[in-house]
Amino acid sequence: MTRLSDEILEAVTAAIGPASEPVPLHRPFLPPATWKYVKACLDSGWVSSGSSVSEFENLLAHTTGCQRVVAAVNGTAALEICFRIVGVLPGDEVFCPSLTYVSTANAISHCGATPHFVDISKDRLSICPEALQNRLAEIVKPSPSGPMNRLTGNRLGAVCLMHCFGHPGDLDPIVAICDRYELPLVEDAAESLGSFYKVKHTGRFGRVAAMSFNGNKIVTTGGGGAIFTDDDNLADRAKHLTNNAKVSHPTELRHDEIGWNYRLPNINAALGIAQLEMLDVLLKAKRALAMKYLEMFQNIDRVRFIKEPVDSESNYWLNGVIIDDCDKTELTSTIGTLAVAGFQCRPAWEPMHKLPMYSACPRGSLTLTNSIHDQILCIPSSANLSPDWNKLTEKLSGTKL
Repeated sequence: MTRLSDEILEAVTAAIGPASEPVPLHRPFLPPATWKYVKACLDSGWVSSGSSVSEFENLLAHTTGCQRVVAAVNGTAALEICFRIVGVLPGDEVFCPSLTYVSTANAISHCGATPHFVDISKDRLSICPEALQNRLAEIVKPSPSGPMNRLTGNRLGAVCLMHCFGHPGDLDPIVAICDRYELPLVEDAAESLGSFYKVKHTGRFGRVAAMSFNGNKIVTTGGGGAIFTDDDNLADRAKHLTNNAKVSHPTELRHDEIGWNYRLPNINAALGIAQLEMLDVLLKAKRALAMKYLEMFQNIDRVRFIKEPVDSESNYWLNGVIIDDCDKTELTSTIGTLAVAGFQCRPAWEPMHKLPMYSACPRGSLTLTNSIHDQILCIPSSANLSPDWNKLTEKLSGTKL
């Protein structure tokens, strides 16, 4: 009898071919123009500050349709500033999923606030609107400073919706809930550049959003992140805080409050510009790869490829499958089988409420989070694994990976 892990290995191999060398989970693509932009930055001598940062911000604004973008040193810093500028204060609680990368919870903690974990939905793997509504109905107590958690006495500062693996969360009902309870919505859009919810780019539904340009993202600046908003006042505030709260002056160095040195260096921005210019190619390649995986996995019992929601267009940043009735032992064995064949795979993140520093945080029922964590297998997702890669990049020359 064929083991399930062998069937999964066969599906991965059929989709992307055998591994002649180790296949990483996600490898960035650096187009030929990268070398031109980085060299120009080096030649200018402006490697810390400079025009590449503004160009990168403008390209991101154009790509997403957002009014203002403020580049930051990484996605965690960007998310922290998002919380600060919408008014999250020390002692507040911020709703977020437990199934997320640790940066979501860390950014909340850096503000002196506390994560409050809410369960996810099975089709999107992001905050479930019903779970959020139920938890709010259970704990909210009105107060002059805003809604409070009657069980802890803490003010409720915001809701943070993370778009898991690049698949848009269920934004319309989440926005309605936030409006009802007068809670600012912050989108953790770290993984969702190029993803759309009902024809509108992610990151444009909350008051602010943060994206990441880490080395494993569709567009990378080595590290890097950005704050997105349609509110000029919030954008100006973000720019001020990420620049050490420096007051504009032609010669003097003045600072009017405690700020943070969270600016994205110019040379990092130059690295990302070339990729943004060919984002459409990268997104088409990622989609073609996802569709090939979908085809290869569709007839394997107990295995479900994680597809974009029916009302959304996903960037398919990180591909994965859900293995029904799987436990940690079987998942670890499957990862081992794929590793021996040369394919790097991994589980989803360890849920935040199971980490020692967040184990005592307030939470609603996390039934699905607890059950699905050991069922998620993330598989190789680099754009160059796409069956359409050569066709999509045939006009490029001197490509470096």
